Amino acid sequence: KAYNTLIALPERAPKALLADKGYDADAIRADLANRNIQAVIPGRSNRRIKVEHDRTLYKERNHIERFFGRLKINRAIATRYDQLAESFLSMVHIASARYWLKFVHAA
Repeated sequence: KAYNTLIALPERAPKALLADKGYDADAIRADLANRNIQAVIPGRSNRRIKVEHDRTLYKERNHIERFFGRLKINRAIATRYDQLAESFLSMVHIASARYWLKFVHAA
């Protein structure tokens, strides 16, 4: 349901779409092929014709999922206390900077 909204968001076309098995549909794969976007979507277990995907690129999706998990630890972001989109985005930036500083300090 969210695919049409998701694909319309970026200002420039992405090179690949990293998605989970929920986006494994022939219509989505055909639309991505028409847009010259690589589909990095693992096939569902009940798919009759097995499809291949780039496993190394799909592993990068894990980093994105972990980052959103870390952001959701912050109560203000998880419950979205801020009424304005600008205030919410500023909280996301502050939380991102906090985690980035922890990473840089550990390195």
